Order: sequence, then structure tokens, then C-alpha cells
Amino acid sequence: MPDDLSDAPTDNPSDDSSDGDESRILTLPNAITVVRLACLPLYLYLLVGHDQRFTAALLLGALGATDWVDGYLARWLHQVSTVGKVLDPVADRALFLVGIVGILWIDPPGAPVWFCWVVIARELFVSIAVIVLALLGAKRIDVTWVGKAGTFGLMVAFPLFLAGSSTIPSAPILQAFAWMIGVPGLVLSYYAAARYVPIGLRSLREGRAARRAGAPTDRTARRRARRRRRRRGGRFKP
Repeated sequence: MPDDLSDAPTDNPSDDSSDGDESRILTLPNAITVVRLACLPLYLYLLVGHDQRFTAALLLGALGATDWVDGYLARWLHQVSTVGKVLDPVADRALFLVGIVGILWIDPPGAPVWFCWVVIARELFVSIAVIVLALLGAKRIDVTWVGKAGTFGLMVAFPLFLAGSSTIPSAPILQAFAWMIGVPGLVLSYYAAARYVPIGLRSLREGRAARRAGAPTDRTARRRARRRRRRRGGRFKP
């Protein structure tokens, strides 16, 4: 789940692990991201179609827990790709929003309604900020540990809320844990969003200054580095 204003690809562009061809589409990390997206209709089928709250909560928790897997594998296997940089944050945000919408759709809702809408409001703010900053030419903003911690708390809290609204005997205990984790996660996520405001403004100023000075963008620099690597590699070909 995304938690920074870069809408940041989990594939760190500053990492030199992207030595391969970033135009590749058929990679293991991309396949994992597609599988995570493909599980969203199953989640809605279980929750909205059959009111299987506990099973849907398990699936939602598993999808959230695998949030880091595709980005980690992309770096570890040197399979960072342009498609993955776009697809992974889209999948994270889709997972987050579809998960909450499904919880709100059922009757009674699987989590406190006010809690869901406060989280959605934060996500809308982040999404709009991402688009505006990108259109205005801001530099990439790295994720902060506060944002990561807040998002992790929410990723754990929503499946717990949903499981706590089921008919299993331990539902009240799960509800208690959901509150214990969800409230700090919500506070941290809003604190991180507030911190991104000055960071985003500074990034915008730096991005505009770099363009005026004719400095290459991060994408241009990476493209040039790939061309240099290919030329060096070609010298040693028989």
C-alpha cells in the first residue's frame, strides 16, 4: 500500500539493481502484482456476494502482507521494469481502496464507518498531491518510516476489523486488536501526510530549478547510464 507522495514505485530507481532492460513486461515481480490485482474480485465475491467475512479478512490480510514482495524481488532478481514501477503502486492503491469499499458495502459494515472515510480522505489527498506534483515537475519524494509504519498499521487493522465483525468466537478479541493497531496507524498516516507537505514543496522547487539549469531528470540519468552500460558491454562481444 502506498504511503508517500511519489506514488513511489517499490523499485527504487536510485538502486543500481536495475541493470537489466526496464522495458520488460514478463517478469516474476510483475506476475505477482497481477496476481494480487486478480485476487480483488475474489475478495469482493467472498465478502459482498457471500458475506464470508472471516475468509475475506484472511485474503485481505494476505494481500496486504505481500505488499513488499514484488518490489523486493524486482531489486533482488534485477528485474526492475517500467511497467512494474507503474503497476505496483496502482495495485497497492487499488487493494487499499477496494478493501475499504467492500467493508463499507456490506451490512452492517465490517469496520467503523467514520474510520473508513477518514482513511479514504487521506488516500484522496495523497493521490491528488501525487498528480499535482508530477504535473508541476517536482522531484521524486522518498517514503518516510512514519508513512511506512502508518500504512502497515492500517493494513493490519482493516482485516482485523473485518474478522472482528464475523461470527467466530474470537471476534471481540480481534476487534480490540484492530483498535489498538488501527488508531496509531491512522495517526501516523496523517502525521506522515502533513510532513509530506513541506517536503513536496521543497521537491517542487528543486525540480523546477533543475529544469531551469538544464540538469537531467532522474529518468534521463538512468537512461544515459543504461546506454553507457550497453556500450561497455558491446566492446567485449566477439
